Amino acid sequence: MNRARLWRLYGVIVKEFRQMRRDMISLSVLLLVPALLLALYGYALTFDVKHIRVVVLNHDKGAFSRQFTEGLFQSEYFDFAGTIDREAEATRWLDRGDALAVLVFPPDFGKALRDGRTATAQVLIDGSNANTASIALAYFTAKAREFSAAQLQEFTLARGITQPAVPVVIEPRVWYNAELKSSQLLVPGLIGYLLMLAGTVATSLSVVREKERGTIEQVVVSPLGSGEFILGKTIPYLAVSLLTSGLVVAAGMVLFEMPLRGSIAWLFVTTFVFLLGALGLGLWVSTLVDTQQLALQISLIITLLPALLLSGMVFPIASMPRALQWASAIVPPRHFLVIMRSILLKGTGPQAWLAELGYLIAFAVFILGIAVVRTRHRSEA
Repeated sequence: MNRARLWRLYGVIVKEFRQMRRDMISLSVLLLVPALLLALYGYALTFDVKHIRVVVLNHDKGAFSRQFTEGLFQSEYFDFAGTIDREAEATRWLDRGDALAVLVFPPDFGKALRDGRTATAQVLIDGSNANTASIALAYFTAKAREFSAAQLQEFTLARGITQPAVPVVIEPRVWYNAELKSSQLLVPGLIGYLLMLAGTVATSLSVVREKERGTIEQVVVSPLGSGEFILGKTIPYLAVSLLTSGLVVAAGMVLFEMPLRGSIAWLFVTTFVFLLGALGLGLWVSTLVDTQQLALQISLIITLLPALLLSGMVFPIASMPRALQWASAIVPPRHFLVIMRSILLKGTGPQAWLAELGYLIAFAVFILGIAVVRTRHRSEA
């Protein structure tokens, strides 16, 4: 690139930064809103189910049933909602939504345990929210196993047996997210989702704003090339978006204890490539429409739903129908999510996500090329 082109490119970059400085509201939105949305979504979106309201129907009224309920309500996952005397009352509690579950102890619960037999307790649960109900049932099952293990140990020791008769013991060890926090699952995806959304919307509105104001005509009659125009538009927003990404990652680490086990340099490089694609997508949208309202609508449609539904952030891609799995392969946040989880949670290097980085590079080159070609055709028309 010769000196004349560099000066023209420099002029576009300076002009764009001045325009951003004049529009402090848009700049503040681009800088701060992703971090604020990360905090909102990070706290609101969670797969953890806590404070499950439980009503107890105890026909046994013995020591074992009391021990079970006391241990149950010492956990933050269960809240004691009350006691009832008849099963007919359980229907009213569940119908009104005053309780999510009813725990029923049969009359022989304690006797079965004292005799060394299996004691069965029943859980009546509101299944109108299937996801919450399945998680709550898993919690009840885990508590029952914990209580059973304690009772088995007491039972065997009382009979002088030093080795409990447990044929198989599974010792789980969870890597990368030992406490199984849902925030560790969601935050890396939210970072890509918000950066994709903010970058695409910002650049699409930037170019269309010039069309609405008529200043785009000055660009057409100037010696500025379409490539120089696209590059000059991209660089300022790329710089601001990189600053935004730093704020978002820092917010995730501070608010949700998100670790950073991998390389900061690789985090920067991969985010840089991902943002190039997001900004290029916004520039491509700006070549299709002439109003900011339409540009905003198209940007939201092509980023919001695919990044949320097809990236694997919320719904496992392997569980989707085959057609949607193929469709998700062209969604950049899906590949960026793999990289983010690898760098932040696993601390792995590029050997683990080289294919994903290759796709992001190809997408950025392709979409920026399309934006340049579209801009050249519109200026020649």
